[in-house]
Amino acid sequence: LTRAGIAHLYFECIHPFEDGNGRIGRAIAEKALAQGLGQPTLTALAATILTRRKSYYEALEAANKGNEITKWLAWFAGVAIEAQRRTTDLVEFLIDKTKLLDRLRDQINQRQEKGLLRMFREGPEGFSGGLSAGKYATITGASPATATRDLVDLVDKGALVRAGERKHARYQLNVRVRSAQQITINERGELIGRQSSRG
Repeated sequence: LTRAGIAHLYFECIHPFEDGNGRIGRAIAEKALAQGLGQPTLTALAATILTRRKSYYEALEAANKGNEITKWLAWFAGVAIEAQRRTTDLVEFLIDKTKLLDRLRDQINQRQEKGLLRMFREGPEGFSGGLSAGKYATITGASPATATRDLVDLVDKGALVRAGERKHARYQLNVRVRSAQQITINERGELIGRQSSRG
C-alpha cells in the first residue's frame, strides 16, 4: 500500500505528459497494489479518488511542496480501504441482482424485466429519489395505469419497495444497499473517522 501511494505521488509530481497523467497515475497505483499482493486486484481506486477529488488535489499539493509525505500516505491508505469497501459493495450488489432476477425469471413480464434491468444499471444507489410510475412508463412504454399495476406487482413479488402514496409513490430495488464510508487515517496509521459518502 505504501509503495502504491509513493508511486502514484511521484508520478503525479513529475507530471510528464500534457494530458492523461491522472489516469496513468491511478493505473500505476493499482499495478503497484497488485504487485504487492502478488495477484491482480479488483478495486475501485480510480472511482473512489474521483469522488474525493478536492481532498485528493489538496493532499497531492501538500505532499508536492516538501519531502514529508506521511499525510499523503495516510490519505491514500484511507482511500484505498474505502475503494476496497466500495468494490465489495458493488460485487455484493451484483450478486443480489442476479439472485433477484433468477428468482423472478418466470414471474415477470417483459416490461417489468426492462424496468428492473434499467434500475439495476443505476447501480447500488438507484435512481435519485426513487423510480416513479411516470419514469417507469417512459422506460417501458407502458400506459400510466399499466405502469402502476406493474410496479405494485413488483412490490408484491418482493422485487421493489415503495415509499409514499399515489402520485408521490417512489420505488427502490429490494436489495441490500451498503453505505460506502469515507475513511480517514492519521499519520500514525490510526483510523480516525468514518462518514457516509452519500448525500
